[in-house]
Amino acid sequence: MNEFIVSPLQDMPSLYVVATPLGNLQDLPPRARDTLAAVNAIAAEDTRHSQRLLDAFGIRAKRLLAMHQHNEQQAAGQVIEWLAQGQHVALITDAGTPAISDPGARLVARVREAGYTVSPVPGACAAVAALSVAGIAEGGFRFIGFLPAKAQSRRTTLMTLANERNALVFYEAPHRITACVADMAEIFGGGRKILIARELTKLHEEIAAMPLSETGVWFATDANRVRGEFVLVVHGADVPNGVDAAALRVLGLLLDELPLRTAVRLAAEITGEPRKGLYAHALEQSR
Repeated sequence: MNEFIVSPLQDMPSLYVVATPLGNLQDLPPRARDTLAAVNAIAAEDTRHSQRLLDAFGIRAKRLLAMHQHNEQQAAGQVIEWLAQGQHVALITDAGTPAISDPGARLVARVREAGYTVSPVPGACAAVAALSVAGIAEGGFRFIGFLPAKAQSRRTTLMTLANERNALVFYEAPHRITACVADMAEIFGGGRKILIARELTKLHEEIAAMPLSETGVWFATDANRVRGEFVLVVHGADVPNGVDAAALRVLGLLLDELPLRTAVRLAAEITGEPRKGLYAHALEQSR
């Protein structure tokens, strides 16, 4: 039998990880609103941004603590001190669920290690929102978050994900978005499908699905499409004949330059894949 809890706070002092809207203020759940109003202190990624959210709901924070990537350990110490005094504390970030590609994970770990309860107050999450409209019915997903900022490191990471059978979920910044999807098209293959979710729940929300080969034209068509915050959902790899997708990529590059048998032999040596499967695929491609 389900038991429903009416009070927003637990009996013992706790840290509440509270999800806040991505953009649309109506996405703040009643429990999140009540929790923020009831706690003794709120740790926020950007206090100025969070103050505007609190003002919109008429919430007066008793204490508002800045907690970002540069002071997370220090902020964790302050939060633990408040909990030791019997106070309740909420954790929020600028948008969405804290500690998921946002500051907060280290703070949560420190609080749990100190023996205090950490309770989730669920709500908006950009990754889940994008997955819900991606139309991927089978298989799971793998959340990657932000790729490395440097191009070579980003490409190296993508290469390790090339044969992932589950859907891949990425976050990306506007100044790297076109380079990112171009690398995906080259490494994953232009035929792989991607869903681009831009500015979710905000005024200029845009969601589009296409093969990776078409992303360059899509972004070039409208300069506004490189603005905002992005969630990318890339469909999982299709592995024909049981051959690793990354190995097929290596084989394809070698076939462009070498005779079929030589390309197959080298691809097998480089990737460790059985030569038989690579040879069958090479013959199919040659036909």
